[in-house]
Amino acid sequence: MGTSPTPVPTPKPLEDPLAHLPCSTIVEYKRGQVVYDQEIPSSSLFLVIDGKVKVCRLTDDNRQVVVDIYQPDEFFGESAFLGLANRAELAVAIEPTKVKAWTVTEIEEIATRRPKLAIALLQLLVQRSMDFGSRIESFSVDNIARRLARALIRFSERLGHQDADGSVQMIPFTHELLSQYVGTSREIVTHYMNQFRRQGYLRYSRKGILLHRDALKDWLRQDSSEAAA
Repeated sequence: MGTSPTPVPTPKPLEDPLAHLPCSTIVEYKRGQVVYDQEIPSSSLFLVIDGKVKVCRLTDDNRQVVVDIYQPDEFFGESAFLGLANRAELAVAIEPTKVKAWTVTEIEEIATRRPKLAIALLQLLVQRSMDFGSRIESFSVDNIARRLARALIRFSERLGHQDADGSVQMIPFTHELLSQYVGTSREIVTHYMNQFRRQGYLRYSRKGILLHRDALKDWLRQDSSEAAA
């Protein structure tokens, strides 16, 4: 008789930090309003209730590198736990936005009574560290066109809405914002966005971006195969 295969354990669901946090006051920000920056550093962890927030790191020459864009039910501002006087970080509402906030001191006090909060936050940080690791790898091995394609695919998966034909509708990301995420100039992003449009991978206007995500993924795979050949 053959031995039965060892069953694969079902992964435990991640803890939800919000389930262990008390209610907090909602603060509203207008489009373009700064949530925190170098001049007014944050000592809190934030949760987006409505809208979207762009978080950037500032380089030595004061250029912005987009860390990520956060949407409703997502936390940001975890760098406050580092306790650094100068974190060179900037958070800006990219549309009318509502957030809740808890100070680091509050969270540390709550976590001593509710250890699951600490576990939930650690799980969140681990997942983000893995995502950042993949992005750093892309910076090391991908050219700008491939980095831009990966950025568009990622934003479509996180922030887009899929239509019946499989295409994905996204908000109108500016070429400046995409260049800050990819790590190049706005002019180069415009060049490749026009190239992707001519190739039929996307359409864009001031109203939004329509991305044919599966086709762009196929291009990435094909481009990788040709590069490896």
